[in-house]
Amino acid sequence: RKLGCPVVEMVAVRGRGLADLISAVRNLAADPHPPASHITYPLGVERLIEDISPKLIGVSEKAGVDNRWLAVRYIEGDDFARRLVNGDGNPELQSRILELEAEQGEDSDILIADGRFSFAHESAAAVTRIQGKATRQTSDMLDRVVLSAWGGPVIFLGLMYVMFMFTINLGGAFIDFFDIAAGAIFVDGVKALLTMAGAPQWLSVLLADGLGGGIQVVATFVPIIGFLYLFMSVLEDSGYMSRAAFLMDRLMRIVGLPGKAFVPLIVGFGCNVPSIMASRTLDKERDRLMTVMMSPFMSCGARLTVYALFAAAFFPSGGQNIVFLLYLIGIGAAIATGLLLKSTILKGETTPFVMELPPYHMPRFKDVVIHSWIRLKSFVFGAGKMIVMVIVVLNFLNSFGTNGSFGNEDSNTSVLSAIGRAIVPAFSPMGITRDNWPATVGLFTGVFAKEAVVGTLDSLYSSLDGTNGKVAGTASPKFDLLASLGAAVASVGTNLAALGDLFTDPLGIGAVQSDSQGAAAKAQAVSTSTFGAMVERFDGKIGAFAYLLFLLLYFPCVAAMGAVRNEAGPRWAAFTGLWTTGLAYTVAVIFYQMATFLRHPGTSVLWIAALTGLMITFVLYLRWVGSARGPASGAPAAE
Repeated sequence: RKLGCPVVEMVAVRGRGLADLISAVRNLAADPHPPASHITYPLGVERLIEDISPKLIGVSEKAGVDNRWLAVRYIEGDDFARRLVNGDGNPELQSRILELEAEQGEDSDILIADGRFSFAHESAAAVTRIQGKATRQTSDMLDRVVLSAWGGPVIFLGLMYVMFMFTINLGGAFIDFFDIAAGAIFVDGVKALLTMAGAPQWLSVLLADGLGGGIQVVATFVPIIGFLYLFMSVLEDSGYMSRAAFLMDRLMRIVGLPGKAFVPLIVGFGCNVPSIMASRTLDKERDRLMTVMMSPFMSCGARLTVYALFAAAFFPSGGQNIVFLLYLIGIGAAIATGLLLKSTILKGETTPFVMELPPYHMPRFKDVVIHSWIRLKSFVFGAGKMIVMVIVVLNFLNSFGTNGSFGNEDSNTSVLSAIGRAIVPAFSPMGITRDNWPATVGLFTGVFAKEAVVGTLDSLYSSLDGTNGKVAGTASPKFDLLASLGAAVASVGTNLAALGDLFTDPLGIGAVQSDSQGAAAKAQAVSTSTFGAMVERFDGKIGAFAYLLFLLLYFPCVAAMGAVRNEAGPRWAAFTGLWTTGLAYTVAVIFYQMATFLRHPGTSVLWIAALTGLMITFVLYLRWVGSARGPASGAPAAE
């Protein structure tokens, strides 16, 4: 009676009363009538509503809406109402709203919201009967441990470890299934059909290797991202995520982020793509943008394969220490990026951390799956589009030869290799010489995916060594869809059986501790001659480490860039590519020049001074842009 409309009793989380709600909505839609009562707002607001409602009758009748409703929506700044009333061209109404805000000392939308909340609380209090005493005894008892000074961090880190294991290792056990199955259907299958149809090779490269290969890459991220969202949905639905944010808030505030940002960054150690996608769980756009910009610097599992290759070739003793150092440098770069953005283009007041801790409850399987599916679908049809387009272009360049032929993948005759040789001089300040051009090609294919660097370097170095050349006339294996799908299914069981070792080494750093190069080569599926070619062409450990520094920090893979574009927009994606690559070049060159200073002191001083000056100039420019704009609005400096 108080609301003047049907009231349906329901428990939404259990689906109870849902059918009654749908029925009530349908009945009201079939016979619409305005409610018998309405919300009474504070005196000043109510007076303004009564004054302007008659002036909006013509507009409301034309639009088929209630004139009082239109007046309320107009006062609170609703875009739809403003367009109907043509607010920008109605200075009288605008001035009345400004007078109201000055009189009440509050924004008009806050005044309207306050009136609604007051009405809701009063209405609920008038009809609610409380029997006994409601308590949060169970939640409060758990919080005494979960939020304690000692138990809280331990439980949090333990859950982060479990999430990492669940996402990267359990989810990773299904990567081969998606990789093999998608490759069989979209790459090998399409290629076989085109061959039977007598299609030219360039079409096969575009459709099978390019488009199909792009779909294959996107498919390999489905299990990782899906398992991440499943785990995060469980944490959110159980009520623990707000506790985690509370625990990490003080630490993350150093770089201007809330505690919730810690979870996406931790996930970045497994894969940057779900890390970037997980930033959408943050409430403020500024926080999401900062997290997106910091995530690419977290060393993902794909980079670890490259670290392992170089550790086996250049650091056979203590290689795990080099890998751990690279992880720390990546964390340092992420923190530096956060501090830079916080003080330049993403300035803003740090919001006081006020959060209601909901009671713990058991997550509902249906809700967890639905939330995870919505987020996963957003990635596949959002970031996936860019990934596919970029891979089509890169595959074409990798296959197209300088003599106009196709089928030159990972060879010294492809256009991609020619580009790599052409830009070698740009990388000479970090120790890459002309005869080491495969290293630059590896950086190009690293844009596909960082794990592609290993395959590229192995193919090119071993071919230079004369051990991996393509044999003319060698027939391709016969396509067998059922056999490929069978292998995909079998890979799941094999990978699940191997999960035991991963619980003691979740990052896989133990892979770099092989006792011999032969064992390391076997573990990484590369030729033993690759190690010798790398040692011969890189400038020793210094040159190798400079290359690793660049690979750690430079342009994210297309999957990660697609996620950045999907979450932050094309301009922030461009800014991410510029900043990561610029920082990578600066760090790698300065390290190499300082390490080899005695060889060429004059040149080293020039390079160090020039890059330091450029970096300082860039930072000052960002600071100037941030000062000119004021508090962050979410737009990059390039805008």
